[in-house]
Amino acid sequence: MSHVAIVVFPGSNCEYDAANAVESLGATFEFVWHTSADLSKFDAVILPGGFAHGDYLRPGAIARFSPVMSAVQEYAASGRPVLGICNGFQVLTEAGLLPGALQKNRGLTFLCQPSTVRVVSNRSVLTRTTAVGEELSIPINHFSGSYTCDDDTLSALVANDQIVLRYTANPNGSRDDIAGVCNSAGNVVGLMPHPERATSALLGSEDGRALLASFIGLSLPQAA
Repeated sequence: MSHVAIVVFPGSNCEYDAANAVESLGATFEFVWHTSADLSKFDAVILPGGFAHGDYLRPGAIARFSPVMSAVQEYAASGRPVLGICNGFQVLTEAGLLPGALQKNRGLTFLCQPSTVRVVSNRSVLTRTTAVGEELSIPINHFSGSYTCDDDTLSALVANDQIVLRYTANPNGSRDDIAGVCNSAGNVVGLMPHPERATSALLGSEDGRALLASFIGLSLPQAA
């Protein structure tokens, strides 16, 4: 059974959503406070959404200095799976674990709405069980979710197949419609949409289940 670390910073507020999602898939979890320095016993690590350290300076800029991020760096370097969702994605870019950055949405508008993303690459831990071209309904909930990078970084992302998901109708002004990227090894992934909020038809979509099951290395339960 997969055992997942869910890292909690002061200001995180989506940790229980992530916990409920991984439990629904048959995994176990522990909340890991940001002062922790050892992640070795876990099979996967999630940095959930929220407002780490109140998003002071800019989202993720302070969280990157939390002691747990040294452990996340080591964990990622060992090839094990790390996922940053929304604010967690911002933290991973600030920490240099993922390329690019997240800036304020086009129009300076907070967005909380359904979105549709298309799978661009299935070589990441998040999308390895999906099909390229598959479209998924995953909600977004962010103010600083517009992905940006320089021309050289974008060229490298395309050449190395590191763009994981693209929006089908870009809601926030992200460059090249990017909704999620991975590192060159494919084991560290960040995305702005919230797959943990798309795990039940009662929530409007079950499309997040395939992504999270892929990430934690579990097979989806078969329908009866």
